[in-house]
Amino acid sequence: MAKNTKLSQGEKAKEASDAKHVVARNKKARHDYSIEDTFEAGLALTGTEVKALRMGRASLVDSWVEIDRNGEAWLQGANIPIYAMGTWTNHAPTRKRKLLLHRDELSKLSNKVSAKGYTIVALELYFLRGRAKVEIALAQGKQEWDKRETLRRREADRDAERAMASARRRARG
Repeated sequence: MAKNTKLSQGEKAKEASDAKHVVARNKKARHDYSIEDTFEAGLALTGTEVKALRMGRASLVDSWVEIDRNGEAWLQGANIPIYAMGTWTNHAPTRKRKLLLHRDELSKLSNKVSAKGYTIVALELYFLRGRAKVEIALAQGKQEWDKRETLRRREADRDAERAMASARRRARG
């Protein structure tokens, strides 16, 4: 059976609503830490927090994840600004927010964090199929020389790619 390539207006709207809409990224985390493993976690939010996120306002720059004694994960330091049209029911911008993870993921994370040098950082905050999600990563801190080495390697790769592209252009023309 041939697949119809033309989508109706409703199908286009559904596809757009199911897409991943990124609200905030923590670019600094990939620079400061070497990422070992990533997880997708749901977020328990209040109504005004969701509205502020839908307006595209959030910051994950100094955020981290803490696992408490009860085995629950909490997002700390994430800043979701106060919703402008909110009333007395508005939220605190930097309150800790509960992360929704499976029990085996939580136990894996807590075991690794108890080992020396590991931490859990938030990488990305986004909406997926209408639900707020956060991508967290099990990370190990980089030394200053390691950060410089990463930058040097990235620059060398970029230069090599430029040289290859110019050689391809010369070969064609």
